[in-house]
Amino acid sequence: MAASPAADLLVVNGRIYTQNPEQAWVEAIAIRDGKIEAVGSTEQLQSRRGDKTQLIDLGGKMAMPGINEAHSHPVWGGLKHLFQCNFPFTVTPDVLANTLKACVARNETLWIQGGQWDSDFFKTHKIASPRAWLDAVSGDKAIVLTDDTGHNAWVNSKALGLLQIDANFTPPSGMTVKHELDSREPNGVLVEANSYIRSFVPDWTDDQYLKAARYAIQESNQFGITGLKDADASEAVVRSYYNLAKQEGLNAHIATAIRISGKDSKHVFDFAEIDRISKQYALPDLKTNYVKIYTDGVPTAAHTAAMLEPYADTHQDDPLSLGALVVPENELDRVVSHLDAAGYGLKMHTAGDRAIRVALNAIEKARNANGPQGLMHELAHSEFVDDQDKPRFKALNVAADFSPYIWYPSGLTDAISSVVGERSRNMFQARMLLDHDATIIAGSDWPSGVKDNNPWPAIESLMTRANPFGQRQGEQLGAEQALNLTEALQIFTQNGAKALGRETETGSLETGKSADLIVLDRDLFKIEPSEISGTKVLMTIFQGRLVYTAAQ
Repeated sequence: MAASPAADLLVVNGRIYTQNPEQAWVEAIAIRDGKIEAVGSTEQLQSRRGDKTQLIDLGGKMAMPGINEAHSHPVWGGLKHLFQCNFPFTVTPDVLANTLKACVARNETLWIQGGQWDSDFFKTHKIASPRAWLDAVSGDKAIVLTDDTGHNAWVNSKALGLLQIDANFTPPSGMTVKHELDSREPNGVLVEANSYIRSFVPDWTDDQYLKAARYAIQESNQFGITGLKDADASEAVVRSYYNLAKQEGLNAHIATAIRISGKDSKHVFDFAEIDRISKQYALPDLKTNYVKIYTDGVPTAAHTAAMLEPYADTHQDDPLSLGALVVPENELDRVVSHLDAAGYGLKMHTAGDRAIRVALNAIEKARNANGPQGLMHELAHSEFVDDQDKPRFKALNVAADFSPYIWYPSGLTDAISSVVGERSRNMFQARMLLDHDATIIAGSDWPSGVKDNNPWPAIESLMTRANPFGQRQGEQLGAEQALNLTEALQIFTQNGAKALGRETETGSLETGKSADLIVLDRDLFKIEPSEISGTKVLMTIFQGRLVYTAAQ
């Protein structure tokens, strides 16, 4: 019998968790041409070692498949880190004022962008006029700051003038302008206004977008991430990945959910333009056959998540007592049916239970019209799911796209609880949906709400429902919804691969699959769940190439 060809890379003497239930643990992996050629014991794979084979001896360390993150905004995160004015949502007014003044002093541009302020920042710090507060920082520069959800903006008078927003302004559908307590003058808080603002603020250059994409993938690799789904990608964002792939190559599998927006609309459903973008930029490592749809907003003081029952802190005559749908139901039905028939996977932002119901209804109509063979669709965030809708996820081949990166007692979950009342006990029902055989995927939503896309605190909070950073000790957010380690890892590996459209290519360490694996500083199966958040990645291997080492 002919000898097996020599491996390019041989990983040996490890405790390697494969995510393959038929062979869950192995000691060694042989890699050739970016693919896994064989798995087994170190002794079994010694015959694969040749004169030019690179050898990595794990010395008993744990290895596992690379993390596939199903929902983040990597390029936005890169742009924010490299070119914007950054501060944590825990920032105090004094520190924020000093941070902004420093950003204003060192930037020659007219517009100063940054974030992220806490949803309850003004209430907590008794700031009556957010606009006036920012005016005291700078009256010459136009300041635009996003909140911790990424949906809402805080601006000063200079920005309001350039945005053509005054007391007589009529906002586009879905956008709300908050007013001063004693007049119709805008107070500087703009709800669901991102698309409108972007139509005025100069866009970043292609070079800046390229640098942001490069930075985001490098940062992701250090956390063990080898697959990323960009959850809201303009053409410029898609092009940044394409340019990086052509110029340098991609060090992660990338998928993009395309969205076209306009000055007066969060969505421009130009199907021909979506098709053009998708076809023009598609590459082997860049899947562009996904589309983003915002169905509602966020369940914070903005009251924009669409709910079945009124918000606890609103009156019945409040136009936002039930939140709001971004796209009317009949229009959503039409769009979902068309895109489903055209072969696109949909990532639909659905925070409230009414938005989830409406989205599932639209998908059900599309499945009935087009047949059930379409791509898996995703309901992003799925914070509140009504009991009668839980079985529908599996029945309609819809994934619940969760963000366990914020699933623990914190200022953000407190802000949600303050407006939804008793329903806060039913937030993020991972166990319940898993028990209904729903596919669960996960992502950080970075840079919204979190400083990076480190998955290890999120994996811990999936299991503990407690704050992974040592705060709020003794508190849990729905302890009965906790998952075990095996379930949590599947969400971040195999299920994430499915969200990327690559379940046959990656997500587990099996013969023939892409050699995407990571080496950890601790054995997740031999430590307490509370220790998982501190996990450090020692090596990240993507398609058989070492793309990150802790020694770098």
